[in-house]
Amino acid sequence: MKTTSYLAFSILLGLVFAASNADARPRPHGFNSGGKRFEANKTFGIGLELGEPDGLNGKYFVSDSNAIDFGLGYIYHHYYANDNDGLNIYADYLWHPLVLTSAEAFELPLYVGVGGHWWDWGDYGCDRNGNNCVYYGTSAIGVRVPVGLSFDFNNVPLDIFVQLVPTIDFFRHYRDDFGFYINFSIGIRFWF
Repeated sequence: MKTTSYLAFSILLGLVFAASNADARPRPHGFNSGGKRFEANKTFGIGLELGEPDGLNGKYFVSDSNAIDFGLGYIYHHYYANDNDGLNIYADYLWHPLVLTSAEAFELPLYVGVGGHWWDWGDYGCDRNGNNCVYYGTSAIGVRVPVGLSFDFNNVPLDIFVQLVPTIDFFRHYRDDFGFYINFSIGIRFWF
């Protein structure tokens, strides 16, 4: 876990240094108390996401206010069993319906979306005395509904996001058929 944290911090530090030499496309400035429509000044970004899951995250704007985000990471949380840490891959379609606040340095759009994910992990099943333990692999596909805020900087090619993601999972080879939970994550992206 410490190695993952050090690697994530190193990559984040590298992205910050790289961003100091790049520019974002200018956006009309002027303070707005909110309610205006979001217009992206960037096209493709990639960065780190911490929380559920930890890993790499990307976002691609397909129009001024709609985007596809995606990620590849690892879930450490124990939602359904003791050992269900595993690989997580997801993709979502996002809408940015409005900007909550706009300043010279950044805009703060609200976004909502819908998407899916695949989660693969292993689990151990033992008898009630803790003997005869058997490892078995399982996986889930799920429907995600991300809701978040993006601190979209105007003068540097960075954004920082915070999101909650209600998720319904449908399991393969597991004791339950489906489950519900809410993920929380934060992240930073460098835009090219």
